[in-house]
Amino acid sequence: MERIRMEHGSGGRATGELIGEIFEKAFSNETLSQMEDAAVVAGSGRIAVTTDSFVVTPLEFPGGDIGRLCICGTVNDLLMRGATPKYLTCGFILEEGADIEQLKRIASSMALTAKEAGVQIIAGDTKVIEGSGGVYINTTGVGFVPENVDIKASNSATEDVIIVSGNLGDHHATVLSQRMEIKNSIESDNAPLVEMVGKLLKENIEVHVLRDVTRGGLATVLKELAQSSGKVFEIEEEKLPVDPQVKDFCGLLGLDPLYMGNEGKLVAIVSKKDAERALEIIRSSRYGEHAAIVGKVSDGQPVTGMEKISDEQAENEGGKTIGKLILKTRIGGRRVLKELQGEGLPRIC
Repeated sequence: MERIRMEHGSGGRATGELIGEIFEKAFSNETLSQMEDAAVVAGSGRIAVTTDSFVVTPLEFPGGDIGRLCICGTVNDLLMRGATPKYLTCGFILEEGADIEQLKRIASSMALTAKEAGVQIIAGDTKVIEGSGGVYINTTGVGFVPENVDIKASNSATEDVIIVSGNLGDHHATVLSQRMEIKNSIESDNAPLVEMVGKLLKENIEVHVLRDVTRGGLATVLKELAQSSGKVFEIEEEKLPVDPQVKDFCGLLGLDPLYMGNEGKLVAIVSKKDAERALEIIRSSRYGEHAAIVGKVSDGQPVTGMEKISDEQAENEGGKTIGKLILKTRIGGRRVLKELQGEGLPRIC
């Protein structure tokens, strides 16, 4: 079995062979094949740029791998600003001893996912370091934002509706199952959400906020969005979509799906008048069949039984209203949710 050796990172013949036989072959396109120091591509207007690094263990898991994951994560970050993803770069840090056949599978997975998402990998870099066979990938993405699109965290408005595009916690449960050697049929949800977001914008849905539900889970995401907008977000436990197997898995280990990460789900905050149509569009899109309306946005006035924010607290926050996230429980109670406290599952992406 051929393995990565230190000479693969030397910049010499072995480096060229590694790039030519794996990465150029997998990602082949006119721009990348020029092998210049920087890629020059067509573009105009507003651009969105994002970068992310991926260190997930294990490298391959049911439903995906680090290759698919890095493309989905970067593409989805661009989509959450209403951008059309176009170009990616990728940097590989390979530990000595990495399995070359596995690396080929990862590169192939990246290429297939990039094709599905409609993006090109146009530049990259490879480094080899001492270690025990690990693979780490950094990706940077560029997309173009239409002039009439303004999607951002602070846009939530009173009476907006909160939609989740599918079941919570799938990726988190998959990775943890693999590490604990628990046998089940749970699969990662890692997926590029290009079709879903594209349809929402094409159909002129009044989308105020989009955010992908990754590390920290839905509760952390919504808490951050509530703070950004100075609103109160209210969600209903009964309406949260969770796969029965994931629900059982959480019950077994004492986990809460609200704080478990996904890699192919988004939360959309849309105008009340467009909510039902938005839900229909998401459900008709690839990866959105389990979408649900889970809550609403209110004007930030205190909710019955909730502690009012004092003037002193507001002053300490720079004069801003502190947003709240409130969960209506199955038995009719209400509790305030906070962002994830402490460390969640490490190296999930």
